[in-house]
Amino acid sequence: MVARIRTSIGNEPVIAAALTIAAVGAAAILGALVFQYGFGLQPCPLCLQQRWPYYLTIPLALLVALAARRQAPRRALVGGLVVIALVLLWGAGLSVYHAGVEWGWWEGPQDCAGPVTSLGAGGNLLQQMQKVRVVRCDEAAWRLLGLSLAGWNVLIALGLAAVAVAGVVTKR
Repeated sequence: MVARIRTSIGNEPVIAAALTIAAVGAAAILGALVFQYGFGLQPCPLCLQQRWPYYLTIPLALLVALAARRQAPRRALVGGLVVIALVLLWGAGLSVYHAGVEWGWWEGPQDCAGPVTSLGAGGNLLQQMQKVRVVRCDEAAWRLLGLSLAGWNVLIALGLAAVAVAGVVTKR
């Protein structure tokens, strides 16, 4: 029993890191959904791509936390956190790219004019097309303290990658 308690204490940094990543990642996705459905800020294709790393890391972080709680080998836990850190760094890179497109530092992808979701059923096609709102990747829909949502996502993803690395290097 004492050995099991010691091992559990040894895994606390991994559990804390994994649960932090899952919680903050879920909050980031929830925030994006609130902006989309609560405030009507429709995401562009690059915005949607920036959600992918969270869709991957949230369940992986929960699996790492569960594995750490069940005394999985340290190598597996470290491997899981390293994968999480790499995926989040990829997400930060996507966000830097998108923020650069918004600031006009480089061109965005050609398909970044926003999807045409539905033109409705029947009726006057010209009137329906005039109501379609195109979401562009090179225009920030919202800014706080000079940063767009893509800019804030850079900070969140880098912060969570740092949490994953801290979970790997912290002994207790």
